[in-house]
Amino acid sequence: MDLNLRKAIYSNISNNDEQQLEATIVDAIQNGEEKMLPGLGVLFELIWKHSDDQERKEMIQSLESGVKQL
Repeated sequence: MDLNLRKAIYSNISNNDEQQLEATIVDAIQNGEEKMLPGLGVLFELIWKHSDDQERKEMIQSLESGVKQL
């Protein structure tokens, strides 16, 4: 069986507006279910690809800060 996870996730969110996308992210994080991690990864990949160098630097700094708080 050939399952393209990215395509499935893109298909599921393709018509979502900002509120729906935010709700998807918040729900995935609040539920803390492992099965949601690939979807969050695909969403992060989209964000990363559509960010400029400054935005990427800010994300990395935020990530570093979060990791240090673990």
